[in-house]
Amino acid sequence: MSNSTAVMVAPELTASSVSANSLGVAVVGCGYWGPNLVRNFHTCPASRVVLICDQDRSRLAKVAPLCPEAELVEDFRHVLDDPSVEAVAIATPVATHGPLVSAALKAGKHVLVEKPMATSVREAEELVRLAETRRLTLMVDHTFVHSPAVRRIKEIIDSGELGDIFYIDSVRINLGLVQNDVNVLWDLAPHDLSIVDFLLGGLPRSVAAMGSCHTRADQEDVAYLNLDFGNGLLASFHVNWLSPVKVRHLIIGGSKKGLVYNDLNLWEPIKVYDRGVSIAEDPEARRGMLISYRTGDIWSPHVEQAEPLQNVVRHFVDCIRTGKRPVTDGQAGLRVVRILEAAQRSIKAQGGRITL
Repeated sequence: MSNSTAVMVAPELTASSVSANSLGVAVVGCGYWGPNLVRNFHTCPASRVVLICDQDRSRLAKVAPLCPEAELVEDFRHVLDDPSVEAVAIATPVATHGPLVSAALKAGKHVLVEKPMATSVREAEELVRLAETRRLTLMVDHTFVHSPAVRRIKEIIDSGELGDIFYIDSVRINLGLVQNDVNVLWDLAPHDLSIVDFLLGGLPRSVAAMGSCHTRADQEDVAYLNLDFGNGLLASFHVNWLSPVKVRHLIIGGSKKGLVYNDLNLWEPIKVYDRGVSIAEDPEARRGMLISYRTGDIWSPHVEQAEPLQNVVRHFVDCIRTGKRPVTDGQAGLRVVRILEAAQRSIKAQGGRITL
């Protein structure tokens, strides 16, 4: 496991660069997230929205004012056949990701796809293979990885300020939105799994999960996931659609300091705690359980104010133009799907641990 993942920030894109070399983009899917993609690609100086595609005409009508110059189409084939479309952003139900991404890549289009990138490891591996074979950019919209707060956390960890990482605890719970096509694990966990993947830079060695169904007999709406990275490092995740309160906490415990990331705190999302335990290095003292508790300062590092999705869009465009590998590339998306698939197997096995 490595902590060497670099934080990549797209350079500033100016209006002059747009007129000469703007990227033609089609946004497919105008449900919950699609309009946000339309808005951000429209306001990104280096891209222009050429087509907006959705099978539902009423959805197209609602999103049209966000980008009046874009053509509205109901048939995905228009996206594939239009030579002015260089890249496709896909925000459709998860079950359609595989076929749509595959078709776009085969048509020579770069692809940004919502999380999770596919419904199975096999499907995700095929998408990665297609992109690499055709030398196209495949990027997964793991939005939180591109947030200034998560980038700052990465800097703090890589600086060694926290010391060796002992554990990560994540809680992402709220009341709704219950999905029809995926369970709570596949809906909410990709956010925090992608964050942990970015921070730690590798797959866990094993996965265990428990889940329960209350709203539907075949769909978990409460789930707990545990990842074992070896060397004493554990990561746990609680996801829940039925909570009376909304919580977005990530707690990282290190040998030197601890860190709490609260995504709902807009002004101080990160707090670093100089608190923990100190264990005597002398073997004799260890046998005597001489543990001292350390209580020091608490500080909140500065985090710039920027919309993560705009960072996603700019990074996607920049990677296409320069040939750089995206931070949240197809391989990152594949790792998340690999964990989710193993977690689903564990749930069906009543929490049995699955080795990756």
